[in-house]
Amino acid sequence: MNWQNSTILLTGGTGSFGKKCMEILLKEYRPKKLIIFSRDELKQHEIRQVFPEAQNPTLRFFLGDVRDQSRLERAFHGVDLVIHAAALKQVPACEYNPFEAIQTNVMGAKNIIDAAINQEVKRVLALSTDKAVNPANLYGATKLCAEKLFVQGNNYSGTADTHFSCVRYGNVVGSRGSVIPLFREQAKTGKITITDARMTRFWLTLDQGVRFVIKTIEQMKGGEIFVPKIPSMKVSDLATAIAPKCEIVNIGIRPGEKIHEVLISEDEARHAVELNDMYIVHPAHRFAALKADGKTLPEGFRYASDNNTEWLTTADLQKLSSATA
Repeated sequence: MNWQNSTILLTGGTGSFGKKCMEILLKEYRPKKLIIFSRDELKQHEIRQVFPEAQNPTLRFFLGDVRDQSRLERAFHGVDLVIHAAALKQVPACEYNPFEAIQTNVMGAKNIIDAAINQEVKRVLALSTDKAVNPANLYGATKLCAEKLFVQGNNYSGTADTHFSCVRYGNVVGSRGSVIPLFREQAKTGKITITDARMTRFWLTLDQGVRFVIKTIEQMKGGEIFVPKIPSMKVSDLATAIAPKCEIVNIGIRPGEKIHEVLISEDEARHAVELNDMYIVHPAHRFAALKADGKTLPEGFRYASDNNTEWLTTADLQKLSSATA
């Protein structure tokens, strides 16, 4: 991947991931052109104040929605790489507005695929979530559908040189909508609410997430789902780390919420391989000779937040959360 000769487009570019990705790409990889594609003009304006165009001549801004394929077609013209981070991701909002979630997360994925093939984009990497594995809520179900679309999008590209892959990871420390900002706000009242003391989650920082995405772009062939090896933590320990002097109140599990999250299911593990810092899930129906160095996973393997071999301590989390505050 020759970053300095590449034109990159980032959907959802004004979100938490998008802003961090833009920052790292501009400072360290210096692409020929970096296009921020999003539907929020105010957030684009705010980014322009931090990254003035006079000092960042390779930076471009496109207003648009992934629901609008014609706008995507125009935006993708001349683009080499698309990083697809746009999504509706708030679980309660998706439950209450299911048609909207499907239009953005599922039909938006279809539009990305069609526009990328039509405009001869070389690589498309889509962001997914642990909630796509054995989904218990609509958000997870839409992301599962999106994963399937992107993996099988390699079939639709036919002889075209357009390749699609996904990255799937867990909760991001301090991202918009994360429980950590909620805990910090609740801490002002002296009381923090959690839904179940047994609950565990995978955690990584925005910086780690962006750098993992960049790494997988450099090695993707098309059809892979890349899963990083990341630590777990109990939500109750997370609450204690954020506000050690606060009372913790259990309010009961919410609809669509799991006790533990899974990044690789037992069924997926049968066609996945393990590397030093990640797992790669290959498509069950192979359309290309995908091969990766790595070892096959044992029968019955399941990568879940409760059976993880790596755990965050309270001190670890306090360091991470203070760095992202």
